[in-house]
Amino acid sequence: MSTKSNLLAKELAKECRSVEDVQEHLKNLFRDTIQEIFEAEMDEHLGYNKHSSSGDHSGNSRNGYNRKTIKTKYGETTIDIPRDR
Repeated sequence: MSTKSNLLAKELAKECRSVEDVQEHLKNLFRDTIQEIFEAEMDEHLGYNKHSSSGDHSGNSRNGYNRKTIKTKYGETTIDIPRDR
């Protein structure tokens, strides 16, 4: 296992007392990772980072989020998919 994986596993293990706790943390980790991927994809698509002034009056900007529920092997989770206009 890589050093980053070891650190993450140790950090998660500190908060887990049962298998259900582990599954809940994995579900949240998956959700947060997918959320970050969508945010990075939007940054790339628009050509500027979130809250950057270079996006002002650029013709295409962020326009909130759509909430979606996805099914994972750890259960259903809700993510916020960024939109642009």
